[in-house]
Amino acid sequence: MNSFRGTRLADFRLPQGVVWMLETLAEAKGRQQLYEQQSPQILKTLRETALIESAESSNRIEGVTVDRDRLRPLVLDDAPPRDRPEEEIVGYRRALDWIHSNRANIDLSPKTCLRLHELAQGGTTGDAGVWKTRPNDIIEIFPDGHREVRFKPLAPDLVPKAMDELFLSYRHVIDQGEVTPLVATAALVLDFSCIHPFRDGNGRVSRLLVLLCLYHHGFEVGRYISIERVVEQTKDEYYATLQQSSSGWHEGQHDLLPWLTYFLSTLRLVHREFEERASRSRPERGAKTDLVESVLETVDQPFGIADIERLCPSVGRDMIRRVMNRWRKMGKLEMLGRGRDARWRRTDSES
Repeated sequence: MNSFRGTRLADFRLPQGVVWMLETLAEAKGRQQLYEQQSPQILKTLRETALIESAESSNRIEGVTVDRDRLRPLVLDDAPPRDRPEEEIVGYRRALDWIHSNRANIDLSPKTCLRLHELAQGGTTGDAGVWKTRPNDIIEIFPDGHREVRFKPLAPDLVPKAMDELFLSYRHVIDQGEVTPLVATAALVLDFSCIHPFRDGNGRVSRLLVLLCLYHHGFEVGRYISIERVVEQTKDEYYATLQQSSSGWHEGQHDLLPWLTYFLSTLRLVHREFEERASRSRPERGAKTDLVESVLETVDQPFGIADIERLCPSVGRDMIRRVMNRWRKMGKLEMLGRGRDARWRRTDSES
């Protein structure tokens, strides 16, 4: 059951590859301040983009989508939501705002989980901010339509005690320095997911917990790069490793390693993207122009304007078109076909 019971985590032998990732992340953490001093302008743009992408991706993982044209007004301009999906986008943005603005004063506790759930659910459903009262088995639906129970979370009557024990155990190993903080964070999120304390919205709260835990341990990269977007881009691996590591959880026979490896590799991807974007700052040309150019240099191809819009949600289509047309005149891009659905590619590509 609880990954923190006994000396389970303290005795957990980390493979050399995991040790290497932990060392790499420690170095990236040490470079944060340097990059944060590079350019306030590019960092402001990165913060806006991360906020939009996080609210969009975390909800889209759960099957909740809204029109792209509504994302910026909902996330950055406080536009009132028009339906339930938009309420959930606004709710997640409020949860992010709460963490970003009060991270130093928010403790990691069951009470905080309840607050995050209340915010992320939009505060409009009857059980927002309330532990589940009915079993909520995790069901897998197969292509032919049949369903199978993939995992049976903890029974509702066991949830309050289990959540209290989980966070007490987590704080104990952190306070005592018994476990590397990132390993403890991975274990906390896995156990939270196995307890599955809410009727709905557990995935959203688990991703918010990741952001809050990282802040507590000095990793602020989630403020500039959307961790949720990277998770969405690797969604199959995300679910697969959660399933692998949750097997045998009730009996205390589960293996943290698959989930831990995924968690650390995701964080490495987020740090690498942050450093690439922050180090390419060109304030004289504008932070948004630089953001579009950095995406054009790395996006999978061939690509369309819609792909660039998706990766630069804080940048308008007109600006994206201007940058792409300038690159075409410079010979750096070529258009494949015509019309609004035309595809593009970089001229230095062999594809």
